[in-house]
Amino acid sequence: MRLPTKLNRVSKKNRNLGFGGWMARVAAPKTIESMSEDHHDEEQFDSAESGAAATFPKQCSALRKNEHVMIRGRPCKIVEMSTSKTGKHGHAKVHMVAIDIFTTKKLEDICPSTHNMDVPVVKRREYILMSIEDGFCSLMDPESCELKDDLKMPEGDLGNTIREALEKDEGSVLVQVVAACGEEAILGYKISTKE
Repeated sequence: MRLPTKLNRVSKKNRNLGFGGWMARVAAPKTIESMSEDHHDEEQFDSAESGAAATFPKQCSALRKNEHVMIRGRPCKIVEMSTSKTGKHGHAKVHMVAIDIFTTKKLEDICPSTHNMDVPVVKRREYILMSIEDGFCSLMDPESCELKDDLKMPEGDLGNTIREALEKDEGSVLVQVVAACGEEAILGYKISTKE
């Protein structure tokens, strides 16, 4: 079977390209240069954070008591762990009981020991407590002397003892700020008598 005569006539310039190359050359609507001219105003760039991830993966069997782990999307500290033996067709399972580091809520999870779990990056810093206004703490970084006014005073006994320590004025009140997964909270304090 012969192709129609229009397609059989191939110029000398296109003979070495074969049928597919000839069709590609004929059918190409725009060149790369003309396409880039048409869309020069539509540049899109992906935005990124500082490059540090909020979590990293760790094998479930490598987790230990008093380490941190993500359970139901919350950063938690492991308080109890137990491992069950492998079943006839399955993996060994790790049962974890953990406490949310910000809300102190108790959470549980069961995960196969060979699977990965997310571990939050938890950072602890100390700030000097300058004052308390409208339930928010005015804090100063002792290294850079930058002020921070966006942290709420903790509720309950911890908040009351920090407030009393600031009012007694026995020394500088240093509060421990814990940050993980975009959340920050004051979780402890101490009094520094050094001047």
